[in-house]
Amino acid sequence: MSKPTVVLLHGVGLDHTMWEPTAALLADRFTVITPDLPGHGNRPPVGDGVTLADLADGVAGEIPAGSHLVGFSLGALVAQHLALHRPALAATLTSVSSVCERTEEERSSVLARLRTAEADFAASAAASLKRWYDGTDVDAGWVARTEATLLAGDVDSFLGCYRVFATADVELGPDLGSIAVPALAVTGENDPGSTPEMTRRLAAALPDCRAVIVPGARHMLPVERPQALADPLTTFLGECAHV
Repeated sequence: MSKPTVVLLHGVGLDHTMWEPTAALLADRFTVITPDLPGHGNRPPVGDGVTLADLADGVAGEIPAGSHLVGFSLGALVAQHLALHRPALAATLTSVSSVCERTEEERSSVLARLRTAEADFAASAAASLKRWYDGTDVDAGWVARTEATLLAGDVDSFLGCYRVFATADVELGPDLGSIAVPALAVTGENDPGSTPEMTRRLAAALPDCRAVIVPGARHMLPVERPQALADPLTTFLGECAHV
């Protein structure tokens, strides 16, 4: 009997390797697919006008019908878009460290980070690492790997995709209620950007969604607390997929 398929979609400026700690915990029960988003990893650069639809369309061909979609940060927005516009691909939807219907203050904050990246990409990368990992017990080697991935990427692609990350929740917000599949929303208690309040907003906006807040965790849940992510995810998928 074949195992259910889980598709893990990474965040902006990263690549599929960020999922390694979590994927290792899922591999015994699921077929795990970890594609790179357009403009990331070994994929060709994307243009300045890239849209959320472009990112979703660019990865859809790697996703079998009836997959369990799991997206992190930007990847969560891509997964939500796929669940809306290509529903045959999605058996369930899990949004990890996702933004949702930002307030004006939250939007101003992310747009300020975008302007920092446009002016000084290296400073932006350093600030991201600080925001994601400060105060955690993540191994220094993993922090260095994340830094290397960020700095190796195409800067123009990063800026285009970060602009999508900063704005696409406006596009998605009015349609979230049309996502019919069972859903899970997970974030860290101390995530400064994809806050617990945003996760509760997302759970309220989706018709069938539960929210999980991981105590003491920051943004990079798949790296920082893979077991604390895998546990509610496998429980949720087990209920939906009977595995």
